[in-house]
Amino acid sequence: MHVRGQLPVLGVVAAGGALGATARYGASLAWPTPDGAFPWTTLTVNATGCAAIGILMVLVAEVATAPPPLLRPFLGTGILGGFTTFSTYALDTQRLLSAGDAGRGVAYLGATVVAALAAVVVATAATRRVVRRLRPLGGEGRA
Repeated sequence: MHVRGQLPVLGVVAAGGALGATARYGASLAWPTPDGAFPWTTLTVNATGCAAIGILMVLVAEVATAPPPLLRPFLGTGILGGFTTFSTYALDTQRLLSAGDAGRGVAYLGATVVAALAAVVVATAATRRVVRRLRPLGGEGRA
């Protein structure tokens, strides 16, 4: 596809990314991590974002019969991509390791991966379960 045809997608991803990154930054201001402390805010943001992407993907890919074409790039890639943060996760890990706190650094490294994967798995399964309960027998949708 020609680049010009992708401009609306680029626009919604950029707008969503700005909103998601702003929300993440707001979380870091509301719950700052003191130097050398376990980065609970970043871990929570990443796990929450993963849970939200699990919910979104079920609703958009399995339930909605004709979702707006820009919805997934706006919410998934844009907002949730901007909200979650691999770079801060890596920096937090590096800071803990550089400060000589290998135990906490490795714990954070593993806990974030486990929490993020668990969040997406649990949120996806829970959303599917809720959708099945709410959908009347023989109802609409793809799930």
